Amino acid sequence: MRDAFCCNYVMLGNVAEAAAKAGVPNESALSEGMKYLRSDCCRKKIAEMRQLISDSANIVAGLNRLAFGNCSDAVYLVFADELPPAEVISKLDLFNVSEIKRVKGGGVEVKLFDRLKALEKLFELSNAFSDRDKASELMSALISSGEDEDTDDP
Repeated sequence: MRDAFCCNYVMLGNVAEAAAKAGVPNESALSEGMKYLRSDCCRKKIAEMRQLISDSANIVAGLNRLAFGNCSDAVYLVFADELPPAEVISKLDLFNVSEIKRVKGGGVEVKLFDRLKALEKLFELSNAFSDRDKASELMSALISSGEDEDTDDP
């Protein structure tokens, strides 16, 4: 479970969410996640994983969260009769929220990031990665064919 927590924490950056996705019950996810973070073994594994992940992987992970993430905490905030206390708000997953403002009359307006735009960006990145791989394969083929021609000369 510790490895799953470390992996989820590297990708999500949220202790409670990482612990919950690793299988820890929601009620104790934050406290258990903090225990994991305090352990030297876990911190070392997280550092190793972060070194392995490139910036592009972080971008893809963020876009995936925007495109497929859960918005239930934002919905809770909108439909709450009154503003929850700060300690409750600090535990909400508001990653998909782009803007929050109070409206005259006491309401709250919450704007979410556009899922369709996130999906479009993911599609563009996917195509860019596959095009880069194709270009790399072409260059490798050209280089190896050029080397073959050089060895054929007497």
